[in-house]
Amino acid sequence: MDVSQTPFTMASSLLESAGAANRARSPAALRGVGLMVGGNMLLGTVGLFVDKAARPPLEEVFVRCAIGCAALVAFAAASGRLGELRVDRRGLRVALGSGALMVANWALFFAALQRSSIAVATLVFHVQPLWVMAWGMLFLGEARSVRRLLAAGLALLGLGLAVGPAVLARPQPGYLQGIGFALLASLCYAAVTLIAKTQRRLSGFALATWQCGVGAVALAWWPWLHGLPQAAAPWLWMLGLALLPTAAAYVALYSGMPLLQAGQIAVLQFVYPITAIVVDRVAFGHRLSPLQWLGVVAMGVALWAVGRTARSGKLR
Repeated sequence: MDVSQTPFTMASSLLESAGAANRARSPAALRGVGLMVGGNMLLGTVGLFVDKAARPPLEEVFVRCAIGCAALVAFAAASGRLGELRVDRRGLRVALGSGALMVANWALFFAALQRSSIAVATLVFHVQPLWVMAWGMLFLGEARSVRRLLAAGLALLGLGLAVGPAVLARPQPGYLQGIGFALLASLCYAAVTLIAKTQRRLSGFALATWQCGVGAVALAWWPWLHGLPQAAAPWLWMLGLALLPTAAAYVALYSGMPLLQAGQIAVLQFVYPITAIVVDRVAFGHRLSPLQWLGVVAMGVALWAVGRTARSGKLR
């Protein structure tokens, strides 16, 4: 299989299917698709910044949150949107809860990236759309169908094919620990996804800003106890981490999520691992085996089926 073309072919297919369905709906839904695609492509570069910065995970999360929050507040001041950051008591609970979950997600995922590879950690992390789908069916009144259950089984089978060969090739405890961290991170991020979808008190911009602020405050003890890097290179990579796959990405994602159904979110979030696989291949020369690519394709097909069923709203 041609590794250089497969990611872009798969991403194009996913986006074409999602885009066609949303064009038939409304400009708002189309805008939601565009925001989700752009945000997930930016998120797909996280592993590059984390690897190149080569700092402890909690330090990277602190800098990401502190600089990301400062950038978002500065943008709010320049664009006259500071008032958007005001919250009432219930909105504050939403901000604090999602912020704590996002900090845990970032710390766990960064630790997973450092113990495994960008592609494998990201693929394991992306069982999280299944948590979103399950919650939508159980508690949000979304369609329950045989197709969705079969799709979930196919996604898990695909995950096994995509990750299994890497685990067998590197059976060290640290590698397995990284996969466990990625799985825990996926649970945290699924919860954040659902909070962003169901709440209406905070805009996507405000929610992203508050999450970064919560992270900066929660981890302020790290530089006090451990200090910060003296060299310029780690700072440049962590600055990029804060501005691109943080400030820009999460504003786009949280603005797009409320415009889409949970099944559509699950499909479009698969742009993230496809981008990460491309980054891992181009930047570090890590290529997936044909069996692993089969697993990636299976996951993509399964999540597409989940989203298609969610859009139709039919029980099968």
